[in-house]
Amino acid sequence: PPPCELGASMLSAVRSVSRQALKAPLAAPLAARGLRGAVASSAVPALRSTASGKAVPSALKLSAARSFASSSPFTPVKEGDTVPSMTFKCRVRDESIGGENPFTWKDVTTEQLFKGKKAVIFSLPGAFTPTCSSTHLPGYEAAYDEIKSLGVDDVYCLSVNDAFVMRAWGLHQGLPEEKTSTISPLNPGNFQKVKLLPDGHCLFTRGMGFSCIWEGERGFGERSWRY
Repeated sequence: PPPCELGASMLSAVRSVSRQALKAPLAAPLAARGLRGAVASSAVPALRSTASGKAVPSALKLSAARSFASSSPFTPVKEGDTVPSMTFKCRVRDESIGGENPFTWKDVTTEQLFKGKKAVIFSLPGAFTPTCSSTHLPGYEAAYDEIKSLGVDDVYCLSVNDAFVMRAWGLHQGLPEEKTSTISPLNPGNFQKVKLLPDGHCLFTRGMGFSCIWEGERGFGERSWRY
């Protein structure tokens, strides 16, 4: 799929729909402008999609901007489907450990991240890859404050990489690290704006139906499509 190019025209499309008391999910205007993303929400009793005109009930539901064909045997999610229930293996700061690497493991569930919240999540093939690093993640990071102003609780970037790789990539990208706040279950130790989600075992990606195998041209193995 082509890279996500997030600019003023896309944000204008998001604003035009979302500022009406959040009666419409962000997925529709995002898709309308080609912005690959998804919105999980249960904050509004009856959300209405401008793309389909169908009401989405208040529950942990996902409004998918787009779905893609892939080599995966899993079926891509569609609007109204439930977010996969699974656990991310994350690294968080624990200053009591001391030393140069004061981090420990923490299990963070999809329910902790998405239930009862409006969240934007976008996925990409791999940390440190050219388009993901030059356009995809930086675009969302630059637009984070404006997206948040539309009533979104948080923005997450997911890749089929482990927690060590995702942290190193975020630091290499210049994302400001969150060292003290515990408001997000991913912090302290993740980032202040866009949070990086490690789907190292590909369980969330498979559950979303966006798993693909890049073995011939890239040698990546199992990864995620952009969405």
